[in-house]
Amino acid sequence: MKDAHDRYANIEVGYLLQRMETYSGMTILATNLRTNLDDAFTRRLNFIVTFPFPDEEQRLRIWKVLLPASLPHAGDIDWEFLARKYNLAGGNIRNILVAGAFLAAQQATVLNMDLILQAARQEMQKTGRFIREEDYLYTRR
Repeated sequence: MKDAHDRYANIEVGYLLQRMETYSGMTILATNLRTNLDDAFTRRLNFIVTFPFPDEEQRLRIWKVLLPASLPHAGDIDWEFLARKYNLAGGNIRNILVAGAFLAAQQATVLNMDLILQAARQEMQKTGRFIREEDYLYTRR
């Protein structure tokens, strides 16, 4: 143990394992940091289901599916560009669309490509990803 944080983390994991062992139902755990789980912890899990990162085609479907039909949006949204340019998980795509919708409401306009790009930049900053200016430049076709 390096510090008090490690000690408390170990106590919490121990408590979780104890509760799981006495619980008769199904427990579902989720993490995006699979490599941080130690062997003692994973040995106690009956099944581990891995959801691979979506490829470009899957991201395109996610972008389109997550946009509610009831949300007013401009016809300038280039879904193919977004799917190709941004290697994101579904949760990140959802966050971008929600943030874009808020920006549109704030500006009393409809969701458009510029607002989605602005929201994408915010999402990338929030997740600590490297931001290149050219990733947010879009030339309409």
